[in-house]
Amino acid sequence: MTKLILGVDGGNTKTIALLAASDGTILGAGRSECSDIYGAASPQAALDEIPKAVVTALGRRPREEIVVACFSLAGADWPEDYIYLQTSLEALGFGRKVVVYNDALGALRVGSPDGTGVVIACGTGVATAARNANGDYWHTSFWQESLGGLELGKQALRAVYRSELGIDPPTTITAPVLAHFGQRTVEGVLRLLTARGTRRPTTIEMSKLAPIVLREADRGDGIARQIIEDHGVRLADYALIAVRRVGLENTRFTLVLNGGIFRHPGVALVDAITTRIQAISPGVSPIRSQNEPAVGALLLAFEAAGLAITPALIKRLSESAPPSSFYLT
Repeated sequence: MTKLILGVDGGNTKTIALLAASDGTILGAGRSECSDIYGAASPQAALDEIPKAVVTALGRRPREEIVVACFSLAGADWPEDYIYLQTSLEALGFGRKVVVYNDALGALRVGSPDGTGVVIACGTGVATAARNANGDYWHTSFWQESLGGLELGKQALRAVYRSELGIDPPTTITAPVLAHFGQRTVEGVLRLLTARGTRRPTTIEMSKLAPIVLREADRGDGIARQIIEDHGVRLADYALIAVRRVGLENTRFTLVLNGGIFRHPGVALVDAITTRIQAISPGVSPIRSQNEPAVGALLLAFEAAGLAITPALIKRLSESAPPSSFYLT
């Protein structure tokens, strides 16, 4: 019988399932909608999305061949969430052994060579976690304020409005924000987003303003640079808390930066985070992970199966993974 390994990364915008053979070859992939028990219409609605992605990844293969399944999920926050998710997912029968982690742990595992260190996973939202060599981990969950692309989008609009009113100096953020919304004036943007009868932008649409701020900060705009520097310091502070919670302070731990925000080529945000962390832990350098958290969920499943994470296995995972377009939001 074939031994299959399943990794699932579940978030607010999408759920990704990857199915692999024990040698690391990815055999199937599936995708569905929000599986965050706090973000979906109901916890059951969130759980209903997981089988959709898994069944697609399985194809015609029987679920009984799944040796270990790891579910790295947004919404795995409080102890009772883990109990609820563990019980519910075991009932689905996707894996003889089922392990559940917060989604930040998958993002950490895919970027860290040995699975230890701290991760800042920054996309539409943000997740931060740390893990030590004993397997002890801590994630920020509801302790953390929203500091992802959505927040950067809100800060972009705030900067544009304040500049238009003369409270703050002119900013080069304004022109691309106008273009983004197809408006000629700042008042037109404000009206579009607030007037009765107009369509409100979605979270994803708002987060698409984040690259504007990142780009203008790297080009030297003072307002954009201040937004990014403040954002970086706040992100780093939560990472340092996670580091302390698992006893990695005063060590040269791995700092993983994962998610769409860190795939932007700019350096201002990375510099702000690194400067803050190196003030406490000199010698720590960031790793910008180009691999998807779903691959990290797979690696956690391989660990749970007692299978060695070798360079050859990593190579097969990378070579057989779906193209980047599969993960796009």
